[in-house]
Amino acid sequence: MSSDDRTTVEDVMSTPLKTISKDATLMEAAQRMRDEDISALVVPHTPRAIISSTDVIEVVADGHETSELQVADVMTTGVETATSDLYMEEVAAMMTTYGIKHLPVVDDDYVGMISSTDVTAHLS
Repeated sequence: MSSDDRTTVEDVMSTPLKTISKDATLMEAAQRMRDEDISALVVPHTPRAIISSTDVIEVVADGHETSELQVADVMTTGVETATSDLYMEEVAAMMTTYGIKHLPVVDDDYVGMISSTDVTAHLS
């Protein structure tokens, strides 16, 4: 990406934001991600939280029964977020620094999601 690239998160982020309740089952979360062809859902919960396909894979690989778990049992809390006015190079640096693949986009409230897939597509 060139240093004069002024593309912002708002230009690239996915909207509308896909969310799921912390009380939903892990199976429901996995089905939503599959059906909507996405790899993460925001859990509108304080502190900020997300559930990703990686979270689901880890639970299954550990041998847990997914139908008995709720999103709240496996979601990642305290997630990093981005604002819609950040430049793509800043988002790429955040993802690299924190070792993450998804950033909920928050201005006054959740407004979208940006993923490593979005960043890669932008770079292509």
